[in-house]
Amino acid sequence: MANESEKELAGRAAAQLVRDGDVVGLGTGSTAHFAVLALGERVKAGLKIVGIPTSVDTGNLARSLGIPLTTFDEHPAIDIDIDGADELDAQLRMIKGGGGALLREKVVASVSKKMVVIADSTKVVTTLGKFPLPVEVVPFARAVVERKLISLGATPKLRPKRNGQPYITDNGNYILDSSFGKIKDPQAIALALSETAGVVEHGLFIGFASVALIGRGNSVEEIPRKS
Repeated sequence: MANESEKELAGRAAAQLVRDGDVVGLGTGSTAHFAVLALGERVKAGLKIVGIPTSVDTGNLARSLGIPLTTFDEHPAIDIDIDGADELDAQLRMIKGGGGALLREKVVASVSKKMVVIADSTKVVTTLGKFPLPVEVVPFARAVVERKLISLGATPKLRPKRNGQPYITDNGNYILDSSFGKIKDPQAIALALSETAGVVEHGLFIGFASVALIGRGNSVEEIPRKS
């Protein structure tokens, strides 16, 4: 319950940063859920925004709250992106994708003028890697990518659905949750995965976050990106 309270604090704080007329990236996951709920309240009160959701689930939630949605065809740039993280370090390097939306999350982050990361205090770490790194792969290339991940020091595991069948992303791909233990050089791992045929996207987000809002107890800590 404490984590949920911290998530809500962070989500609500981020929603207050949105201004009238903004194009807003709507993140996916348990913390982003609170931000979308808070934005829905502000829209109901008169805030004029349009959102680009990072998943089908977030899009459905936004519509249910009356948040108007748009596309990159209509708005090629995003003013502010609000999204969560499974882990983040002091440099605001992140592991994302626990909710399965890493590809769309990274696309949205890549065209955002400002990315606000929201999380509870348990997500802040000294070294990335305790949380398994999600890697989205084309099903045809699963075995190839698994071998590459093993060569990089990871133990990959195909993400299952509750019925035991492979989890399928909104883009029709698999996810390999890859346990590294500690990722000593995130940039090197990110580059190696980006150059691997069959990898659609990976969950290392480096250089995207502008600021992090972390729920701690009854307050929100702001962590700016270090230059």
